[in-house]
Amino acid sequence: MQQLQFAAGTTSESSDHSRLQDDFYNAINADWLKTAKIPADRPATGGFQDLVENIEKTLMADFAAMQKQSPSSPLIGEFLKYYALAADFEQRDAQAAAPLQPYLRRIAKYDNLADWQADLKDWLLDGLPVPFDLDVDADMKNTKINALFASAPSLFLPDKTYYAADNPSGPQLLQVFQQMMQQLLEMAGYSTADTQLILEQAIAFDKSLAPHVKSAEESADYSKMYNPQTFTEFTAHSSNIDFSRLIPELIGAQPEKIIVTQPKFFTAFDEIVTTENFSLLKSWLIVNTVRSMSGYLSNDFREIGGIYGRALSGSKEAMKPQKSAYYLAAGQFDQVVGDYYGRKYFGEAAKADVHKMVVKMIGVYKKRLENNDWLSASTRQKAIVKLDNLGIQVGYPDTIKPLFKQFTVNTGASLLSNAMRFAHITIADRFSKWNQPVERTEWEMSANTVNAYYHPFRNIIVFPAAILQAPFYSLTQPSSANYGGIGAVIAHEISHAFDNNGALFDEFGNLHNWWTDADSAHFKELAQAMIGEFNGIPFAGSQVNGKLTVSENIADAGGLSCALEAAKGETDVNLTTFFTNWATIWRTKAQPEYQQLLLSIDVHAPAKLRANVQVQNFADFYRTFNVQPGDGMYLAPEKRVSIW
Repeated sequence: MQQLQFAAGTTSESSDHSRLQDDFYNAINADWLKTAKIPADRPATGGFQDLVENIEKTLMADFAAMQKQSPSSPLIGEFLKYYALAADFEQRDAQAAAPLQPYLRRIAKYDNLADWQADLKDWLLDGLPVPFDLDVDADMKNTKINALFASAPSLFLPDKTYYAADNPSGPQLLQVFQQMMQQLLEMAGYSTADTQLILEQAIAFDKSLAPHVKSAEESADYSKMYNPQTFTEFTAHSSNIDFSRLIPELIGAQPEKIIVTQPKFFTAFDEIVTTENFSLLKSWLIVNTVRSMSGYLSNDFREIGGIYGRALSGSKEAMKPQKSAYYLAAGQFDQVVGDYYGRKYFGEAAKADVHKMVVKMIGVYKKRLENNDWLSASTRQKAIVKLDNLGIQVGYPDTIKPLFKQFTVNTGASLLSNAMRFAHITIADRFSKWNQPVERTEWEMSANTVNAYYHPFRNIIVFPAAILQAPFYSLTQPSSANYGGIGAVIAHEISHAFDNNGALFDEFGNLHNWWTDADSAHFKELAQAMIGEFNGIPFAGSQVNGKLTVSENIADAGGLSCALEAAKGETDVNLTTFFTNWATIWRTKAQPEYQQLLLSIDVHAPAKLRANVQVQNFADFYRTFNVQPGDGMYLAPEKRVSIW
């Protein structure tokens, strides 16, 4: 694993001291930015991505060696079988489109909505495309029990805003998508004339969805997610799809309510999915089916099926076949791979050490809440109650989900056949959890994932093993470097419990207002100030959407503030080291196309701005680096934003 270490009292060796006051991020990462190269098969490189690549190389080497030995456990054994199937491109190339054909023949038999409706339960359980989404998750107002959720499907373009007449990227991307699908459909056996008609109809259907679905900015507002409807109210949304029959078939009973996250979409549903539009829907099913399965077929299918994704991200090449096989297999057996990685490369001792650090950061956060000068006593006390009930998950789960024991590989069947069987098992398992107790401690990220998260419905923070290494964390780094890295990440996730979305949920994860009216109004003013601090900042030929990114920016600000206080409490405190590591963990070099995409749909601000804008809010930063009025990094005191 890469080890990036800093001596106490110094900045990174790659920093340019002369520019610290004008562009902190660029100065700290100067030499790295000059020499870093984006891998041809990736859209970006940087702190997070370096760790991803190191883990990928390590695990690919480990699993290659394991293929020649007896598996260490039955679950690893099944993973290795699946990995071998995914990596057998000789067989995949020989099979070509054959594994796909049963699904296309299935669609071909549908002459009308009634035909599709008769097969809809199995179609949906097989994970095949539908123009709506049904899922099971914790009831947002009673998070001890799982409820049924209904939402809208994904679009061909990344966001509904790409369909707007004034968005020049939309038509360009749609053309790339169309050209890619033309090749895939013809490889699947459709004639050129049929392919052209299928694409014309599928795109027309997709465009009919776009006006009624939420944009990324709208979806970022959790307060608009909870729209419960009775079973009768929901099933009345369609006179063509028999939801009153489908839903009990899926969950085994008639639910009292369905939580609709996109009510506008279902209000329009009966105008979209109609008898007259069935030919459009059928073509949309074909396109989505072929596209989603292309990665499980021959190498030609896999490479061509990634053209649109590479256009979106700016990646120059497809992944090499063997690497793609690793990601495909590791994605299917994510907890199995994560368990192996976490236990071998992280271990119980590190797990206990980081758990202590999380507890310590919660303690610092609690003290800050107790001393908060803008919350009333009532709201402050309830915030502390929420913090006291925050669940902590570090490293890797104690046990792997029982679901993975059902993933037995048929080595005589195709890769796609196995994948589809696993999809059916997974989806059936999810629907079986309706009206059952929520498993609060269930992990939603594997231990080999370089990331972390807060779950508002469960009030838990989760730190997979993969992020718990240098430059984020190391026993050999000074404490200030650790606080500027993993300390800020830990406190970032804690802060999500109190961002504009997390603050809507109580200590049990229930959507419940625990704020006084005055405190809520003031918090909204502070959140608006954070929106204003980022909104409109020029970046990558476009500009930042402060409303889309506000929750993550509030979490960054709270995380850095809390970590800074913790660092200052250590005997070896060095704020140069603290701020330097903060800028280092965000170092990123990305393709322009990827930057544009993220500006449109990502709830996170660009990495450079996460590093630069946040430090401008802290007086300690100005003192540490002698930043003065007129310097590029200077922000007038009245414009600085402080929330948590």
